[in-house]
Amino acid sequence: MNSTYSPRESTKIKALSMHALFIALTFVATMFINIKLPIMGNGGLIHLGNVPLFIAAFLYGKKTGAIAGAFGMGLFDLISGWTAWAPFTFIIVGAMGFLAGLISEKAPGKRALVNTLAVVAALIVKIVGYYFAEVILYHNWIVPLGSIPGNVMQVVIAGIIVVPLVGRLKNRAVQI
Repeated sequence: MNSTYSPRESTKIKALSMHALFIALTFVATMFINIKLPIMGNGGLIHLGNVPLFIAAFLYGKKTGAIAGAFGMGLFDLISGWTAWAPFTFIIVGAMGFLAGLISEKAPGKRALVNTLAVVAALIVKIVGYYFAEVILYHNWIVPLGSIPGNVMQVVIAGIIVVPLVGRLKNRAVQI
């Protein structure tokens, strides 16, 4: 057994560590920094889980953003009693992280503007994705409209926190 790590093994370990870290941060921010909404019958939840998701996507790219969102928030749904939502969350929030990271990686321009556009794109994915998830779960086309303001608030608050913050973190982030 070789006791030295190759650069490739070191990169894999760093990537795995970052994925695990951002899954945990997303889970914790969703689980413990939230407000339950008792509105419109379907309730809802406003949480800060999108903050570490966007940080992961903007600092480490689409793969880390997708993994952090899909597994971090999906795990929250499984543990917290929102189990029926877990498959939808896995896909929707994974897509949000992937798209935000992709836009941040590929789009040219000022980082603050690009990241703001990435947040807007993720917001559209969230609104459309959860609207149709609620249509499936509630068998109703009207009730899901009640969750749109909460979804908008979640992502907008996360964007307000993350876009200015990520510029400062970019130079200090561990490279993988």
